[in-house]
This record gives sequence, structure tokens and C-alpha cells, in this order.
Amino acid sequence: MSLFTPAQRRLAAAIAKLGYTNPFHPQRIEWEREILGEEFSGAQAVWSLQLAATTPDQNHARISAHVATLVRDASAKLEAGAKAEPIELELYADAVLYHLFDEYRIEFQQMIEAAHAGEPATQVRFWRKFRDDVARYFTPAGRELGIGYDPAHMLACYFQFRRAFFHVYFFIVGRSPAAARLRSMVWESIFTHDLRRYQRSIYRCLGDVTTLITGPSGTGKELVARAIGLSRYIPFDEERGRFVEDFCTGFHPVNLSALSPTLIESELFGHRRGAFTGAAADRVGWLETCPAHGAVFLDEIGELDASIQVKLLRVLQSRMFQRLGDTVERRFPGKVIAATNRDLVAEIDAGRFREDFYYRLCADRITTPTLREQLDESPEDLEHLLLMSAQRVAPEEAESLAGEVAAWINKHLGPRYPWPGNVRELEQCFRNVMIHGAYAPAVAAKSAGDEWESTARAIRGGELTAEELLRRYCRIVHAHCGSYEQTAKRTGLDWRTVKKKLTE
Repeated sequence: MSLFTPAQRRLAAAIAKLGYTNPFHPQRIEWEREILGEEFSGAQAVWSLQLAATTPDQNHARISAHVATLVRDASAKLEAGAKAEPIELELYADAVLYHLFDEYRIEFQQMIEAAHAGEPATQVRFWRKFRDDVARYFTPAGRELGIGYDPAHMLACYFQFRRAFFHVYFFIVGRSPAAARLRSMVWESIFTHDLRRYQRSIYRCLGDVTTLITGPSGTGKELVARAIGLSRYIPFDEERGRFVEDFCTGFHPVNLSALSPTLIESELFGHRRGAFTGAAADRVGWLETCPAHGAVFLDEIGELDASIQVKLLRVLQSRMFQRLGDTVERRFPGKVIAATNRDLVAEIDAGRFREDFYYRLCADRITTPTLREQLDESPEDLEHLLLMSAQRVAPEEAESLAGEVAAWINKHLGPRYPWPGNVRELEQCFRNVMIHGAYAPAVAAKSAGDEWESTARAIRGGELTAEELLRRYCRIVHAHCGSYEQTAKRTGLDWRTVKKKLTE
């Protein structure tokens, strides 16, 4: 007796593809269409935070029902002694993995929300039931199918998947294609592009890979870092019935631009008493405090003094460091996440940033899009982002406030305002209009807008040479992007050419 009918086998194959697909990648939609056919609904095809949404994702609910039926039928056949081909057992295992994750997703969600609410980590109350469910599906009637999975590792992976989805979904907002691409990139930074390989083995060593987040100020680099840092794999201790670490306590942000070189070293590496003037007692640094499955976030890495770059380079290469004034070697077990709004390639060329340090940082690189880029692709996102700001400040008045501020922006700043301060500036604009009924952009923003208008007038009058037109265009794009590298990418020029045009 075959485990699946031809139709069930096609369904199981599509479920296997969906289960290992990046949920924020457009390919997910293809597999959902293949599974659901005419039942597929495209209303919420791109997953992003929808404050106005009143109904759950109908596609997910329908797929869950199909998977539950498929698993129930195949499991009953296996319990009855049915023989199955290896490929059928693999498809069955993938369907069970999808089904179990769906069955326990509410419990995982409750654990995440409790942790963010400050409740101390407790035992996983559903562990025994989960373990029994795994045994029931993978050893039906006591039969070994040869496709067994370690329940503790499964639980750890499921908890990580749910945490990653939660943090990426809620931290990275916006419905534009640029925001969707960013969510997809962050998911890959957490799991790589091959989820099967990740859960087999890569989960053990991905923390050794440094993540570098680049992008202009105000584009949400720290939110990206938090999404990655709070979504790391944490083993489950089945004897104690709990995870070995609390994910909420494992993220340590350090703003390097706010500290002197000596304080940076002390904050990161720690120091012994008497190591420098004012060191009255031993201090444990963040590299030592960070748990094995946590992360240290180094914001504004481009501001780092060259001497400290050398010390951090050693940490990234050997995972070893010393406290200031100490000779004892200590191991850093966590992950390093760094961010900068500087063009590090230009900084290397200027001799301010070490090239070897840069190549240790950029193994996994993510670039956050500007607000202007998001609005160019999806102009309606302006009101959506304003609604997000309004929801945080005045939830009872959110919709009316968002509409009023959007109308004020369109009337007084215009749809092409460059938003040089990005989402951070948009939030301040919202607060200013809410309180004072108006918003006065900073001088730099006004200059960028004036540059755009004066260039447009000069073009209409045929007053510019090709060289002057290129120079002005580079200035306008740079005002939107904030870096030589991003300007070069958008204009199709070499970054050195961009730099020359901006400094002429």
C-alpha cells in the first residue's frame, strides 16, 4: 500500500518546498499557489505588519488544514503497517515537521510575548506533550521509520523560527518592495538561504560569522540588529525542561560614537583594577558578559579608533581577548553585529579604516533602504508608516492623526521631499505636526530640496553643461542615500567618481 495517492504526493512535495522557504521571499507565494490552487488569496501575499488588518492570513489557515489531513491519513497508514518508499518517508517527515510547528505556534508565541513583557523564563510546560507527539509520528506503533528527529533540537529550531518571524515582522515595517527585500535578507542572515542545511549543522557555527549593517542614519539599522540578535539558536535542556539561555537578555548594544577610545575598550573588553586612571575596581566587559548564544551590537563601527580595530580584528579571527591591564586569555562565545552609516570603502581609501578589519566584518552584509527608496516604490507607504507612529503615540486617534499628517506633508513638503533623516525624521515630523500643526525641516533637508528645485529649473532653461548636471545629480542622490557607495550604486558610477563630483 502506497503512503500517498498521486494527488497527495504532489501536495506533500509542495508542502516540503514551502516549509523550507524563506517566509519573506516572494517564492513563498509560488508554493502557496501550488498548494491551494483556486483557494489562494492574494490579499496578504506580502507579509508585513498591517495594523488595520482584521482577519488572519486565510492562505495559512487553508494550508494548515490540508497539511493536517495529509499527516493524519499517512500516519494512520503507517500505524496500520504500510510500507513506504524512502522518498515518501522524506515527504511525510517534512509534512509532519510543518504540522507540528503549526500545532505549537501559539505556545511559542506566548513564550515570546511573556519574555518581552519581562516575565522570567520558566520551564516549557508543553515539552512532554511535544516529545510524545514527535514519537507518535516518527515511531508509529513503535516502528522505527529511520527518519527520527531529536525532539529537543526540533523544539529549539521551532522556537528560533517563531522568534525570528516575530522580530523580523514587528521590527521591520513597511509594505514597499524595498522593505520586503530587507525582511528577506534579515531572515537569510539568521538562517542562511538553505534552511535544511542550517538545521542539520550550520546552526552550531553561524554565530562565528559577523553581520555588517550599512545604511544612512535613521533607516533602522539597530532594529535589524535586534531582530538578528534576539533570534539566535538556543539549545533546549530536556532534563531541566527549559532553554539554556533567556533570549531577551542576550542582546548587548554599544554605541561606539558616544564613547572615548579608553571607555570603548573598557566597555568591550573589561579591565583590571588600576589598568588606567579611574579604574578603581575590576570590570567585566560586554564581550565577557555576552552569553554563548547572544550578540554584541557595535553601532557606528566606522567611528572606531585604528588601535581598537586591531584588537577587535583579533577577536573576530581567534575569538580571544584580554581585559585591559590583564594577561589572561578569555574566549568570546557570542556573535558580533556591527553597523555604520559611513562608506567604509571610502574610509579605507582615506586610511581611516583597516582593510583586513573590513573583510572580517562584511562576511554577511545587509543594507537598509532609505525612506525615499521605499516611497519611490510604494508611495502609499507614507500613510502606513505614519499610522505606525500614531499607534505608538495616540492609539485612540491613530487613523485620523495619520491622515491629517499625511495631508500636511503632501501640501507643504510635497510627494518628492527627500527625507534625509529617513524614518527617524518622519517620526519627528509626525510629532511636530501633531503638537504644533507644522514641521520645519532641518537646514540640510531644505538645502537638498532647494538643490532639486534649482536643478529642475536649470534643466528646463537649458543652463547646465553635462558635467555640471552630473555633479548636481550626484549631490541630490547623495542627499537621499547618505553614502558614496549607495550613490554610486544608484547612479551607476564608480564610488571614486561620485566622491570627486561631490567634493569638486
